[in-house]
Amino acid sequence: MKPSFIAYVDESGDEGFAFRSDGSGSSRWFVLSAAVIRQTNDLQMVSCLKEVRQVLKKDPKTPLHFVDLKHEQRVPYVRRVGALPIRTVSVLVHKPLITEPEKFQNTKYLLYRYATRLLLERVSWLCRDQRREGEGDGFAEIIFSNRSNMSYEDIRNYLRLLLSQSAADPQKIQIDPTVIDPNRIRAVEHSKLAGLQVADAVASGFHFALKVNRYGETEPGYLPHLCKSIYRHKGTAMGYGVKLWPEDLATTKDKAPEALVLEGL
Repeated sequence: MKPSFIAYVDESGDEGFAFRSDGSGSSRWFVLSAAVIRQTNDLQMVSCLKEVRQVLKKDPKTPLHFVDLKHEQRVPYVRRVGALPIRTVSVLVHKPLITEPEKFQNTKYLLYRYATRLLLERVSWLCRDQRREGEGDGFAEIIFSNRSNMSYEDIRNYLRLLLSQSAADPQKIQIDPTVIDPNRIRAVEHSKLAGLQVADAVASGFHFALKVNRYGETEPGYLPHLCKSIYRHKGTAMGYGVKLWPEDLATTKDKAPEALVLEGL
């Protein structure tokens, strides 16, 4: 049986910790986002990207990378993404607040894996609460944008470990095993699937809103277009469709004022 949902996952920013006083070096923020859609609606991703390419006067086969577009091209793109029948989950990591960065520096992709845990917890809650009887098997297929040097079998094994820990302590690990199956996780090249390009636009939209450029400015203008697609539980986005780590919004905005943009979500 087909899955009930497909969650496309992509990131923006890097996992380094080489911060420089002039704002250069590693990105202060690392964003991991999922664009979640019912499997029955998946072709709408393709239609959306086709329309965007037409608007931007791009070749029909051109893969879209949000970061490579000009601002005036990103706006119509992200507006159409926000109108899709999707829900988004984004994990926003402010790396300078991590108290033991050496743990993440010494183990390659550890930060990515931990952000994946936080992301898939929330994806599983969303899908669990939105399942419809007779529409798929209740699971979500998870499709990552392929990172050539990373092992996705390591990701699957990490999730198997988390799920076994969840069975022993469901309060500590909150990935719903009736939604997430490690065997149904795969990685595909960004250019191959419209859904991955949508996830890239979501992650990049959040990253541009938080990334302070060399002139001390951010670009929060993409967030209003994405707002209605953010996963909310009882009307609340923070902690659900938007997860800050390692601190909550109150602490983060004191140390990183750019996070104030998240208050209006």
